Amino acid sequence: MSSHLPAALLESLEGIPGYNRATFEQVHEAAEKVTSLRLNPNKLRSANGIDKVLQSLSATGVSKVPWTSQGYYLPQRPSFTLDPYFHAGAYYVQEASSMFLEYAVKQTTDPGAGLKVLDLCAAPGGKSTLLQSLLPDNSLLVSNEVIKSRAALLADNLTKWGAANVVVSNNDPKDFAALQGYFDLVVVDAPCSGSGLFRRDPELISEWSLDHVALCSQRQQRILADILPALKASGVLIYSTCSFSAAEDEAILDWLADHFELENIPLPIPEEWNIIITETSKRNLSGYRFYPDRLKGEGLFLACLRKKGGEKEFREPKQKNKTGTLTAKQLDLLSPWVNKPAGYEFFLHQDEVLGLAPAVAAALPALQQQLYIRKAGVKLGQLGTKELIPDHQLAMSTLAAAQVPVVELSKQAALQYLKKEDPGISSPVKGWGLVAYEGMQLGWAKFLPNRINNYYPKELRILKDIQGL
Repeated sequence: MSSHLPAALLESLEGIPGYNRATFEQVHEAAEKVTSLRLNPNKLRSANGIDKVLQSLSATGVSKVPWTSQGYYLPQRPSFTLDPYFHAGAYYVQEASSMFLEYAVKQTTDPGAGLKVLDLCAAPGGKSTLLQSLLPDNSLLVSNEVIKSRAALLADNLTKWGAANVVVSNNDPKDFAALQGYFDLVVVDAPCSGSGLFRRDPELISEWSLDHVALCSQRQQRILADILPALKASGVLIYSTCSFSAAEDEAILDWLADHFELENIPLPIPEEWNIIITETSKRNLSGYRFYPDRLKGEGLFLACLRKKGGEKEFREPKQKNKTGTLTAKQLDLLSPWVNKPAGYEFFLHQDEVLGLAPAVAAALPALQQQLYIRKAGVKLGQLGTKELIPDHQLAMSTLAAAQVPVVELSKQAALQYLKKEDPGISSPVKGWGLVAYEGMQLGWAKFLPNRINNYYPKELRILKDIQGL
């Protein structure tokens, strides 16, 4: 593998803190596959539940990712596709280095203070699900992706995560300019040349070139220039890439300091983590480099900056748009289905009911004026004259009412359900019910006298063969 690493890349890294060509080449030649995941605290609320999930993935050898509260390394990669816990949103399979975002957020903000957070380049959802785990209902997370197909994947992953305080948007960074001074925290995990992922995905090597690095650097500058007006004064920008190239990392920090009123936020880094602290050549700004020959993870660069001045804080519209607010009778129809937490609001949009966490309900009128919204809060279902036809988003959330019937499935039956087949069980439940595996909700089914109608979404079904399991 080392012979395939671009010579221009290896030479360009000479002199950068932490780079050791010999061990860098060796770790890529070894091509070790590091598997890590992050548990979902929204759905795993007990030590027993956590232990059951981890033991189902590996009987021995599970260890903690040191810079995050919910991250674990697995000794080998199981078949996540054939794990009902995965489809229930019990965890997110995420590269360990990128979980460092949690530490950066906790060191630079107060996640419990009611923040407005933007994850600008969010698909497929690793950083957004991490951010959502840190934010209570009084905080807002806007997860944005510019590519339409990837925005759909992002929405699906956040649905699986069960989040109600998230808005998914499908916009170019420049579209956020009208939201001047709106966000307390902006995370930009910028599109890059991808050299930090060469060990995990060797096919990326053929796409790398110095010209591509230069193109990515220009794109990163445009993205940052477009989004910075939306960051409020004293707000925090967290910038990251999966590139080793200084032109996409340290040079971008110097460019930011040259063109905007930003100050660097140094982070205290425990020495045993083996994260390399680097400084820019012009402004002496601190950034953090992850090398796969020094720690158990892939390549990452991350830096934190605070906005010193700029736009006034955004003012929400004085009159909130109450179009679609449910009547008392309609709210009564929700009661058998939906737990209605204090402060949540419920709206009717094209015959579908949305459940919005307080921060989403407050922000949605302003966001709808400026952004294309792909998903807001939790879609509860389609409201008829006599009942609610429940939606998959409700099944994956924590909003389903306690009195909704739940039918537990074995692993084999759960996989049959996830393939959108008849799980072949008998149940005393009649009519609508949730199906679950080990207490984790998977979706809806309608239990009839002689059959079960499977309402798992067709586009999410397992295609892999499950025979012999």
